[in-house]
Amino acid sequence: MKLARFSHGGVTSIGKIVGDRVIDLTPVLEGQGDSMRSLLADLDTLRPWIEGAETPALPLSEVRLLAPIHDPQKFLAIGMNYQAHADEAAAAGVPTPKSQLWFNKQVSCINGPFDDVVAPKASDQVDYEAELAFVIGTRCRHVSRADARNVIAGYLVCNDVTARDWQFRSPTYTLGKSFDTHGPIGPWITTDDEVADPMALEMTLTVNGEERQRTSTSDMIYDIYAQIEYLSTVMTLEPGDLISTGTPSGVGIALGKFLKPGDVVRVDISQLGHIENRIVAER
Repeated sequence: MKLARFSHGGVTSIGKIVGDRVIDLTPVLEGQGDSMRSLLADLDTLRPWIEGAETPALPLSEVRLLAPIHDPQKFLAIGMNYQAHADEAAAAGVPTPKSQLWFNKQVSCINGPFDDVVAPKASDQVDYEAELAFVIGTRCRHVSRADARNVIAGYLVCNDVTARDWQFRSPTYTLGKSFDTHGPIGPWITTDDEVADPMALEMTLTVNGEERQRTSTSDMIYDIYAQIEYLSTVMTLEPGDLISTGTPSGVGIALGKFLKPGDVVRVDISQLGHIENRIVAER
């Protein structure tokens, strides 16, 4: 299934994407509102009703797709998880980490799949990072690598927008990763059962139509199962938690091409769809 949050007629709802339509799931969600986190916590119970829903249906062209999950408890991301990106970072003087390097993106940065991304007045080094993200579906702790896929609800496209000058002011990266609007995700959550192998997806990023990044998720240094094992050693993962899995080479800081107002950034991942965001100046 492809699960989305959308707005139509001033009302926000959760829907199921079928072709070029969205099926409004409000009638089958029993008053759960528009919280995808709440839905994912009960997905096993609700799945038969969601799969069977056929109406009411709306053309996708008539709705506004929103961030598929807007209220996660955590938004975690791993740094330098593709070898070519680690190499270009090392060439710029950033040492390659000897273990998984994690940081927080504050959840207030979450943005819609086609909404504007604000270039803040406080930064002149706004950068893009195409990433595969996944969302946790089961509350879990101490998950083995072998069992890790069982706790994944689904996958989505992410742009880990980064203010590089702020990133390097703090060794935790959090400030540079968390400006408002700098977490566009979507366009929907593709549930795990629809993706044969999340470690074999093709990912590209373009700026104004110019290709800047291209990779396969098979090139990760630490795959998503190793990531879950590592994180769950430290903390309990909850339904709705977002985990972004790293970006490949070709980031703007390495090319000397930072984003500026008017630029349009598009991230495509095979089987999952695409997001596209225009960069606008902070007012």
